[in-house]
Amino acid sequence: MIRKAILLALLPAAAQAAPARHFDVTAAFAPAKKAGGSAAVVVTFRPLDPDVRVNETPAPRLRLDLTQVVLVDKQAPASSQVPDYEPLAAKYLDIARPVSFPVGIAPTAPKGAHEVKASVVYFYCSTREAWCRRGTADVLIPAINVP
Repeated sequence: MIRKAILLALLPAAAQAAPARHFDVTAAFAPAKKAGGSAAVVVTFRPLDPDVRVNETPAPRLRLDLTQVVLVDKQAPASSQVPDYEPLAAKYLDIARPVSFPVGIAPTAPKGAHEVKASVVYFYCSTREAWCRRGTADVLIPAINVP
């Protein structure tokens, strides 16, 4: 009985501790248009709050799962620039357009269809509430066909 009372008392605190979701983040694979061309992972941010926006600096980054053997990261090195934590001064991405991350098919990738796990790291701000945060979203990249 006491255990049940303690659990019921802690439930509201646990619910409040969960971070609020501000975006739905999805990813898709865009194969190279020509032989030898660059493929990409295309990430779409759908805001759940119209006042929350993705910062342009530092740019969002794709992190491929370390255990996957299908894709090779071809992103330029990350910027060492410190993010702008001033919501009114920050520059924001136009998230009506997806963000593209260059990748390649690994030379040792097994043939066939694959899914790859990854995460997207980004900074975002609320212009209404005047705060900025670092966000991470886990994504699954489906439909990667290795010929």
